[in-house]
Amino acid sequence: MRSGSDGAHMTRFIGPLGVLLVLVISILFAALNPQRVTLDLGVTVLYGVPLILVGFTGLFMGMMVMLVAGIRSDLKVRAVLRQRLEDEDREERALIDRNQQDLFPPSPLEDEGGEDSVP
Repeated sequence: MRSGSDGAHMTRFIGPLGVLLVLVISILFAALNPQRVTLDLGVTVLYGVPLILVGFTGLFMGMMVMLVAGIRSDLKVRAVLRQRLEDEDREERALIDRNQQDLFPPSPLEDEGGEDSVP
């Protein structure tokens, strides 16, 4: 019988496999498209730009956009979690303070005067 950790071992390879797949597709794209294109950027026009450069630049810009969006989203999630933890900690401290009882009752004050105290 197989253990449940086999699935975890398989998911470890998905990320590197995806990177390798993108790399192979990019190399094939470069090999099959040696053309040069005219690139109109709106401000200027570039002539004779290799198509692979356009493809890689688009891929890189897409990764940068996802990185910035991911960081922004991650910071929002962290802020929400931090606030929840602070709220939970505050509620827990208030609950402990209200319901706290001493395990041993406080001892009565003893006379510190002499050896034997006379009643």
